[in-house]
Amino acid sequence: MLLAGFAYLVTDWRMLIITVTAPLLLATATWWWIPESARWLIANGKAETAYKYLQKCATFNKRRDFSSRVKPESLSNAATMDQQGHSYTYLDLVKTPQLRRLTLFTGIVWYGVSSTYYGISLNITGFGLDLYLTHFIYAAIEVPAKILIYLSLNKVGRRVTQSGTLVLTGLCIFINIITPTEFWTFRTVIAVLGKGLSEASFTTVFLYTTELYPTVMRQNGLGYTSFMARLGASISPLIMLLEDKWTLLPEVIFCTLAIFSGLIAWLLPETNNARLPETIEDIEEMRKKPVYFTTEDQSNIPLKLPISTDTTQ
Repeated sequence: MLLAGFAYLVTDWRMLIITVTAPLLLATATWWWIPESARWLIANGKAETAYKYLQKCATFNKRRDFSSRVKPESLSNAATMDQQGHSYTYLDLVKTPQLRRLTLFTGIVWYGVSSTYYGISLNITGFGLDLYLTHFIYAAIEVPAKILIYLSLNKVGRRVTQSGTLVLTGLCIFINIITPTEFWTFRTVIAVLGKGLSEASFTTVFLYTTELYPTVMRQNGLGYTSFMARLGASISPLIMLLEDKWTLLPEVIFCTLAIFSGLIAWLLPETNNARLPETIEDIEEMRKKPVYFTTEDQSNIPLKLPISTDTTQ
C-alpha cells in the first residue's frame, strides 16, 4: 500500500528501488531474535537449547503436558545416526514414488500461484482506474485476504483453502473475460476480489509446503518450489505480451493456470492436525496411511513430532 504513495512521489525508477529497499537494512538485525531449528540444535549436541525453544513453542500452543512427556536428556535420541550422517540433495526429491509425486504437484501449484498472482498484478491498467489508485486498492485487499487465511487454515484445512482460493481466483478472471468492458466498475470489483484470493493462495502455499515436505528435505523442497514460483513470475510479463495477438489471451491463460493448479492442489494430502513427516520414509508410509490426531488426545504422539514441526509454529 505504501508503494503506491512512494511511486507517486518518486518518479525515477532507480530512486524508487532505493527508497523502498533501504529500510530492509534494518531488518538484517532481526535475525538475532529468530529461534534456531530444534532439529539442527539436537543434531549438533545442543539438546538443552533445543528444549528451551520447544518449551516456548509448547507454552504458546497451550501444550501443558510437554514438560512431563519430553525431557532434555531424551531429545538427543530423536535424531538417528543415519539421518545425521546423510546429506540430502535435490535429486532426493525425485528418487522415491510418493516424494516424486509430491514434488511434481507442489511445483505445479507454486507455478500456478505465482504466475496468476503476478499476472493479475501486471494488469492493473486494464480496469479503467488510475494506475496508483488501482495499485493501492490491489494492495489493500491483501489485508482482509490474510485475515481470511488466518481463520480458514485451521477451520477448513490447508488443502481446501489452497485449492479453493486458486479455483475462485480463476473464476474471478473468467467472469472478467465474459463481462463487457463498459461494466468497468463491476470488472474492477471482480479483479480486486481475484487479487485478494490470489494473495490468499500465495500466503497459504508457504505454510502448506513446509508441512508437506519431510524435515530432512524441507529446505530442498522450498528451494525447488520457490524456483518454480520465480519461473512463473518471470513468464507472466511474457504472457501479457500475447494480448497483441488476442486481447483476452493472457486472461484466458491465467484463468486456466489458476483453476488447473487449484485442482492439482486438491490431490495433495491434508496436513492440518496431522503428524508431520520427518524422513523420506515417513513420506512413503504416511501418504499411504496418514496418521491423524486430535488436540484432545495426543498421548501417543512420537517424541519426534515437536521437532518436525519447529519450522511451522
